[in-house]
Amino acid sequence: MTFDKEKYIEIVDFINKNSEKNVKIVAVSKNHSKKSVIDAIKSGVLIFGENRVQEALSKFSDIKKDNKEIELHLTGPLQSNKVKQAIEIFDVFQTLDREKLAKEFIKHFDIVKNKKFFIQINTGKEKNKSGILPEDADRFINYCKFEIKLPIVGLMCIPPINDSPTDHFNVLKKISSKNNLEHLSMGMSGDYEEAIIAGATYIRVGTKLFGSRHDL
Repeated sequence: MTFDKEKYIEIVDFINKNSEKNVKIVAVSKNHSKKSVIDAIKSGVLIFGENRVQEALSKFSDIKKDNKEIELHLTGPLQSNKVKQAIEIFDVFQTLDREKLAKEFIKHFDIVKNKKFFIQINTGKEKNKSGILPEDADRFINYCKFEIKLPIVGLMCIPPINDSPTDHFNVLKKISSKNNLEHLSMGMSGDYEEAIIAGATYIRVGTKLFGSRHDL
């Protein structure tokens, strides 16, 4: 399936009607073709999300050379040994989730000082999910911002499937406010409306825009 421009317009309209914030849509294009990405760009999309470094490099290297306005977000987990490759292609990292990864980024400070980072908070305290636990969030945020001086701009979360997403969005919002962070990345295809109403500044939408994922 190619990019669905009508669904994109529908989301933009919902944002305009329900939020005073400048909410940005991250079109999550992982496991979708380069053609779908190009169709999305023709529809006015400039922000994309990818989960794997190699896929992002193969799909976006040429696209970003031709269009300097494209902003690419890493929206999936990152192995520490992939950091050097990742900073070649990604502009924003939404899944900073542990001290080891932060230390690996800071080894490349001259490059990463021009990137943007979201800290992933495991609001549901799920053992099978990445992210900093809420009770450890203040310490980790301060470590990243002030000790190693990573450019932290906000927080990100993925609520548990069977929970009310708004409860988790409110947890994220409270931590963000306490630590004076501007941005909240929360909400995906199934719960972006609740996220926008709760105060998201970024939503990560894939299936609704590109259809079901498929292997490339």
